[in-house]
Amino acid sequence: MGSNFFHHPNGWVGTTPWWKDAVFYQVYPASFKDSNGDGWGDIPGLISKIDYLHQLGVDVVWLSPMFESPQKDMGYDISDYQAVYARYGTLEDVDQLIEACHSRGMKLILDLVVNHTSDEHPWFKESRSSKTNPKRDWYIWKPPRYDSDGNRMPPTNWRGYFAGSTWTWDEQTQEYYLNLYGPFQPDLNWENAECRAAIYEVAMRFWLDRGIDGFRIDTVNKYSKRTDFPDAPVTCPGVPDQPAPEMWCNGPRIHEFIHEMQAQVLAPYKAVSVGELSNTPLPKQVLPYVSAAARELDMVFEFSMIRLGTGNLFHGKYMYTPFPLSVLKRHVATWQTFIEGTDGWHTVFCENHDNGRAVSRFGDDSTPELWEASAKTIALWQATLTGTLFLYQGQEIGMRNMPASWGVEEYKDVESLGFYNEAVESGDEKRVQAILHGLRILARDHSRVPFQWDDSPNAGFTGEGVTPWMRVHDQYRELNAANQLGDPESVLGFYRKALGLRKEHRDIFVHGAFKLLAPQDESLFMYVKESGEQVGLGADGNRKKALVVMNFTSRVQRCPAISGALGCRKGDERLLVSTLRSGLARGRVEELRPWEGRVYLNFQP
Repeated sequence: MGSNFFHHPNGWVGTTPWWKDAVFYQVYPASFKDSNGDGWGDIPGLISKIDYLHQLGVDVVWLSPMFESPQKDMGYDISDYQAVYARYGTLEDVDQLIEACHSRGMKLILDLVVNHTSDEHPWFKESRSSKTNPKRDWYIWKPPRYDSDGNRMPPTNWRGYFAGSTWTWDEQTQEYYLNLYGPFQPDLNWENAECRAAIYEVAMRFWLDRGIDGFRIDTVNKYSKRTDFPDAPVTCPGVPDQPAPEMWCNGPRIHEFIHEMQAQVLAPYKAVSVGELSNTPLPKQVLPYVSAAARELDMVFEFSMIRLGTGNLFHGKYMYTPFPLSVLKRHVATWQTFIEGTDGWHTVFCENHDNGRAVSRFGDDSTPELWEASAKTIALWQATLTGTLFLYQGQEIGMRNMPASWGVEEYKDVESLGFYNEAVESGDEKRVQAILHGLRILARDHSRVPFQWDDSPNAGFTGEGVTPWMRVHDQYRELNAANQLGDPESVLGFYRKALGLRKEHRDIFVHGAFKLLAPQDESLFMYVKESGEQVGLGADGNRKKALVVMNFTSRVQRCPAISGALGCRKGDERLLVSTLRSGLARGRVEELRPWEGRVYLNFQP
């Protein structure tokens, strides 16, 4: 692991892997910036905005899939790991992006999508050509079953993520192949050592040799399946396909496979790794992946918090379920305290390309005033949590969900349309309306609306008169980066400030211990962060502490006694930052305005 040596101005000394203190920023390339007027974002467009990211405080750019692909799942269906999809640019553009990042002291990681390929990948074309092809076993093939009437049936009753069976019939070879996602995304067979070796060489070393710094690893815990292929228990009566994540998540050989990937590729290149770890809700399940002693992954994304509001992941994912603040706080507390006393590490995030916008889900975007206030408080929340911070494009300007007035025709995502069409085919109008309601809050499409750069036509994402691949948000003239760049108290200005404070007080905010206060309070979100290092606070010997107090409602709330929460004498606390605009009358310190957040320190550095 690459490490940097740090010397804190108050004597905090130590070594730590560089990625623990870094701010990562995810770019969804189709929607970030179009440089050539074809309505599709591209790598040269990203390069043109590198200084914007650098000035924000970003250390690492994570670029979502830009590989050659039929684009049936926005690049998560790869047909050539070593080529760039033409609308994104060229290999030379990637080289220039690497240089643009490195020359500014930033790093670049790519998405590694190796649970499955596109059905147009040459490996799969060979695999399906005949049962005797050398690559037949690079994918997972099974003969059909038959019911008592002689009707052909899939090998198991497993339901996939995009609705329907996980098995697709291949007429030519008269067998089914496994696809956990779409039929166009056949699963690779990680049991085959030659297949794994090819993945390491073709999909990983190729890019590391070009100079990238690591990977966000897609579906990292799904490579090892149950090889006896039993049916899943019937938990959704009346439908043929049943939820079965226990058949492919955290399977029998998964740690062997990840350890091998680390030993053969990641470690020799000192490449950073962050894995997408779904359906793994218990800390004891997660720790083996991120324990430093286990030598597997540096960190993972655990999804309990960001999945709040979703229904049953397989049949009712978009049946929205409201949740109280206390549940959100419980999930945050579980994962904030997860690493204490262990050699593991954690990630901090509330947005990505697979979820609705945070300000529309966890905040309040009903009025301009509440939108700005809650977007800033979400920024404060994220910037003060322990772990490596990940931002998603547009989060830093408070981008909202698509307007509720938009029809289903504006939804482009294969998953959104799969669940919607399944509801339509059921003939149950109540279910159709419930799915539409859920999509308006949770759909992956919300995060894929083009970035709002300015108030020019198409929000500056692409040129005037061009039809972008996805509709630009109706409110782009009011909500855009240009409007906020000149205003240090805008959402963007506050993100810049919060990220700076996070690094200045890294011993508290990046590495500090977390203690949740008032866990059952449904209005205030409060916690204490405590430095793990003695920093010389004087006779009382207290450690450096911060109190984060946030009003997660649209009503005025009473602020608790600050000194008591910090464990210091009254008057010894210091307000480090507030989300309020300086021009607003603050009112009484005992009151928190709607969606106001503050951080207090018990020590003046």
